Order: sequence, then structure tokens, then C-alpha cells
Amino acid sequence: MSGPDLPDVSGAWAAAMRRGDWEAAWQATDRLELPRRARQREPGFERSRAHLRWDGTPPAGRTVLVRCEHGLGDTLQFMRFLPRLQAAHVHFLVQPSLVGLLRGVPGLGEVRNYWTDDPLPAHEVDLEVMELAYAVRATLPCVPPPSLQLHPATHLDLPDEGRLRVGLVWSCSQWDPSRSVPLPVLAPLFALEEAQFFSLQQGDASGDPLLQRLDIEPLSARTADIRMAAAAMRALDLVITVDSMAAHLAGTLGRPTWLLLKHEADWRWMDGRADSPWYPTMRLFRQPRPGDWHAVAQEVAAALRVFVGWR
Repeated sequence: MSGPDLPDVSGAWAAAMRRGDWEAAWQATDRLELPRRARQREPGFERSRAHLRWDGTPPAGRTVLVRCEHGLGDTLQFMRFLPRLQAAHVHFLVQPSLVGLLRGVPGLGEVRNYWTDDPLPAHEVDLEVMELAYAVRATLPCVPPPSLQLHPATHLDLPDEGRLRVGLVWSCSQWDPSRSVPLPVLAPLFALEEAQFFSLQQGDASGDPLLQRLDIEPLSARTADIRMAAAAMRALDLVITVDSMAAHLAGTLGRPTWLLLKHEADWRWMDGRADSPWYPTMRLFRQPRPGDWHAVAQEVAAALRVFVGWR
């Protein structure tokens, strides 16, 4: 995104988002996107993957198509801006695993399966879900709340021993394995007898042999469907998770959520904060130095002891 006549837009954008200056981030995006829009009607123009889908057409009062082409967590995080479009009608094309969770939720428009709904419905404006904040020129003090009245279609009954019920996700996808915490590192948490742990982990990590020796109830077979994962989170007192879809789901549901972050965390968690304007019920625990998950585990264990005592 940089060149002799164009500043490092991506770097300026990320730096502005990290410090919470979203208007500066949008100005950085303008420096790249406004010239593209001026050229888009020229013969032979082709959109590249580096360009936004949105061509700048105002969405208010129009039929808008919103595509979800990034991760599941990105969809859950940015869909809050859909009502801000003030569109006449919204076709919200989501990943297949989110259709059942989001269909019928107020404020999201007509939820459709991006993988199977072909051809695309007629529309006047085309955006990707992560472009919504830019399209509505959102600012940090005015971030909409995450709770959009998600309604899991079913409930999940969990064992209740009268202890604090804590859900745990320690491994993320292979897209960025440095976000994952080795399960043995979390041993200080399991020393707290006042907490009852449940594994919300999916994927290969859900079969870690160490689980058989830990005081943790596996839920992977019952929570593979995201609606069931949401139902489990509603039944828990606390969700502790690495930077993954589970963090966004728990935050969107308004559940108390503790997020374990690597030292160079993603831009969306900003810098130097233990809270998140995206999710008011979330607390952030950051590596003090690259790779130091042991310090994070000790900090979380100490916080958990305080949390149990407070309850």
C-alpha cells in the first residue's frame, strides 16, 4: 500500500487504531481509497484485493450487500455497525456456521449464507463487514454496544457443583499459532478448587491428552455448533480465552470474558489497555514480553482468586 507518492497507509492506519484515533485512521484510508474511486470508472480498471469493496456510494436509503470475507470473529465484532448504515434493506452474507446464530437477530437485516446463496441478490451498495466502521466514520467514543440480542435456539445444561463455572479456550487456529497458550502453562488456574472448569476448545487441541489428568469438563462434542457454544457461554460465570472467535462470541453475548493476549497483540485490542471499548465485559491480560505466557497465567490465576472471593 505504499509507494513514492503514497505514504505507508497501512502503517499509519494501524498506528492510529492502536492509539484510539479512529478519525486519523479513516483519513489514512482516504489517502488510498479516494484516488482509487476517482479511477474506478476508467476503462480497464480492476479492483485488487488491497482495495475496499465499498466504492463510496452512500448506503443510507439504499439496498446494501454486506459480505463477510474475513474470520468469524471479525463478523461478530463488526456487525454492530449494520444499523448505522440506515439502509433501506440489508443483505448480510455471513459464513455458513454463523447463519443459524444470526438469522432473525434484530438489526442485522436479511441474513444469508455467503457460500450457497448464488447468485447474489440485487443491491446498490457493496461492502465487506470490516469496512462498516469506515463507511459510517465511527469514532472510539461512539462504538455501538456489542449485544444485539443473540438468541441461541437451545439451552445447554452444565454440571453445577456450586463453584465458579469457568469456560476455557487455550488454542486458536493455525492462522496465528503464537496466539495459543500451551495447556500445561495454565496449570496455576486448575489449582483453584473454588472454580469448576469447562473446555470450550474446538479443533485438534480439544483432544489434548493432558485433559484427562485435569479437573476440566470437556464440552467440545456438545459445542461444535456455534449456537451451542453460545448457549454454554450463557450458562458459565466466566470465559477465559485466547484471541479467537470464542472471545468475540463471549464478548458479543455480554459474558464476563478474560482475554489472553500475546505481546504484539492485534491492532483491535489497542495498546496499554486492560479493557476494550469493543466489549465492556472483557478484561485483557497481556504478555509482559514476547512469548511469556507463564506471567500471564500467574496474573490470571491471581485475578481468579480475587474473583472467587468477590463472588
